[in-house]
Amino acid sequence: MISKKSMEQNLENVSLKQISLSFFFSQSKPLDLIELEQLLQSVGWGRRPMRRVQKALDNSLLKVGLWQHDPKFPRLVGFARCTGDGVLYATVWDVAINPVYQGFGLGKELMAYVIQSLKEMNIERVVLFADPGVISFL
Repeated sequence: MISKKSMEQNLENVSLKQISLSFFFSQSKPLDLIELEQLLQSVGWGRRPMRRVQKALDNSLLKVGLWQHDPKFPRLVGFARCTGDGVLYATVWDVAINPVYQGFGLGKELMAYVIQSLKEMNIERVVLFADPGVISFL
């Protein structure tokens, strides 16, 4: 296991497979709104009213958290959510990976997980809503 400080120093020179940290995706683990807010602010998004965020989460077709595994305190490092009709179409919104963990392919893994989950729901068409500058992580 490498330390976070060591990981940050070697971030650009280490692939995800070389990092001995473990991560997991979950659709069922409850999202802490404060932790989610911190993640979204870390990628430069503006603050959103908590009540509206909770309502958006409640009305989402799919919510996925990506956590760095720690038995005592798992840390939310990535997030994505989708809306849709549950039959034909889904739109992927709010894809975010904490900047400390960017560059290791976690965004691609998160999107692959989201798309696979939507396929398992028999969704026929998936649209990604994103700023033009961030499309390259796909």
